[in-house]
Formats: sequence, C-alpha cells, structure tokens
Amino acid sequence: MSGAVARNLQPVDALEISVLVDNVVDPLSTVPEGVTSEAAVLREKGMMVSSGHARCCANHGLSLVITARIGSDIRILLFDAGPEAYTIARNGDRLKTPFSEVGAIVLSHGHWDHGGGLPEALRLVTAANGGKPVPCHVNDGMFVTRAMRLPSGKFQPFEDVSKPVQLARLGATVISSFDARLIMEDMFYLSGEIPRVTPYERGLPAQVKVAPDGKSWEPDPLLLDERYVAVHVKGKGAVVFTACSHAGVINVLTDARHVFGDVPLHAVMGGFHLAGADVEPIIPDTIRDLGTFGLQRIIPCHCTGWRALHALATIYKEDVLMPAAVGRVFTF
Repeated sequence: MSGAVARNLQPVDALEISVLVDNVVDPLSTVPEGVTSEAAVLREKGMMVSSGHARCCANHGLSLVITARIGSDIRILLFDAGPEAYTIARNGDRLKTPFSEVGAIVLSHGHWDHGGGLPEALRLVTAANGGKPVPCHVNDGMFVTRAMRLPSGKFQPFEDVSKPVQLARLGATVISSFDARLIMEDMFYLSGEIPRVTPYERGLPAQVKVAPDGKSWEPDPLLLDERYVAVHVKGKGAVVFTACSHAGVINVLTDARHVFGDVPLHAVMGGFHLAGADVEPIIPDTIRDLGTFGLQRIIPCHCTGWRALHALATIYKEDVLMPAAVGRVFTF
C-alpha cells in the first residue's frame, strides 16, 4: 500500500532545509558544499552587528523548514515545531523564516520536544498568512499521556502534545490518519506506521502511557505513532527526514527503501535516537547497517548524541557526514 502511494510522489527540482530548532548551535565550523552556516545565513538575512541578541538559540528538540521546488512552484513544509514557543519564535525571527508561505505542518510523533512548539508555530503561520487555516498532519496515537519509568521506579510524566481540538482553535485544519499519504501537491511523502524489523532497535524501553482505566501506567516502548517524511529529488533520489528515530533509523531507512523501490536513498536527516544508556549500546549495529544504504549525505540532528557522532566521524568524511545545527541550511 505505501509503495503504491509513493509511486505517485512528484520528483522535485530542488530541496532546501533550514534548521529552525535543534539541540546545538555551531555558527563557526567550516561546512562543505551544499551547506550554509548559521553565521552566513544571518548575514544574508540582514544581520549588521554580531551579538547574542542577533544569534539563534538551541533547545532540546527539532524543527525543520523544508522547501521543495518544481520549476517555479514552491511548497514549504514545517516538520515538527520544537519544544516550546520561545525557541521557534526567536529563531524564526533571526532566520527570517517565511511563515506566511508554510503550506502544512507535520508532527512526527507525540513527544513534547517535537510538538511543544506547535501552538506558537500555528500562531506564527496564521499571523503571517492573514489567518488562513493550516493543514496539520497527525495521527491519534500522538495524543496519549506518556511518562518515563525512572531507575527509582517512579514515573516522570511528559507534557502532553496539544490535542486536535486545541490545534483547531489555533488555526489548524487537523488531518489525523494512520495511513501513508502524499501531501503538498504530491511533493512530500508522509509515511504510515514504520515496520520494526531489526532485532536491536527497541524504541524507549522505559516509556509508559496512561492505561485505559485512566489511572495506571502500561508499557509503551515502541511509539507506533512515529512517522517520517521523504522527498524525491531529481537525479539524486529520496531524502528521508526522521525526526527522532524511536522506531530506529535503520527501520526507517529499510521501510523507505522498500517504499521507494528503484529510487535510491540519497540522504537521511534527523535525530537518530542514539543518546542515552538504553540505546548507546546499539551504536555499532546501527552504524554497520547504515552503510548498506549507499547514502550520499548523512545529517544527524537532535537526539543522535556525541558518542554516535564520534563513531560516525571515524567512518564518514564531511562530504557525506555533516551534523545539523540551528540556522544551518542544506540544499539538494
């Protein structure tokens, strides 16, 4: 079914990704061709005096502004909205993010570090576009109350993602479906449930959710609500956006390879979920299997973690491996 959907995806002439929210800022490091640093972007956007006030800020979360172009036809997708209002508003202002042109928002999964900024994102978009409703793609599994089981045995609740009725009040046209689909004039593929096929990618073992009785907790390690987005760039292949990879980045890429068939996988960008005591042991397996996809660009973000980045950097040079950072722009 997903493969049949993907066959109608329109190849785009060009693709640009602006990192609106991420865990790190790195305006000074040199970058390879196809990548523009935050400092250069800010100068291009009119920064006259370098200062703390003029710079972007980091936070634990992710938001990508993805612009696809076919000829003169441009579509802009906001993929996740970071953890809270301040970060997305501040960075959006500094980067001159074209909120008026955002045609849709995709929430990758129901965690606060990706959905906490949704109300502010909707405010920014509707304020800039004259109050027009914004399609917001979700699925019902994203709106459960979740928590982490701590080593002490206690539970640390997560902040809930705003419910669909709340998003609608803020200007969203909520499109809730578990199915794979094409969006934004068929320029973007939004996945369905990601099959779990590797033996080592096990989600968040300590995560729980509120049970049907509304009082107790039940295991919820797999985050079956998680989704990825992909774009087919002409002459290159599919660029896959995996926001947090709780499903496992190898499971994500395996599904994308199956879905896209003869279209090669060109790049992957997102959090690879390789930071933390539960998942750091799978770094060697992940890196081993990552090499089987023939990727021309690997762009770790957010929850990948320094241990995984270090391990990746021992194998890949910067023409392939280039971590994301707030304000960086990647072009394909």
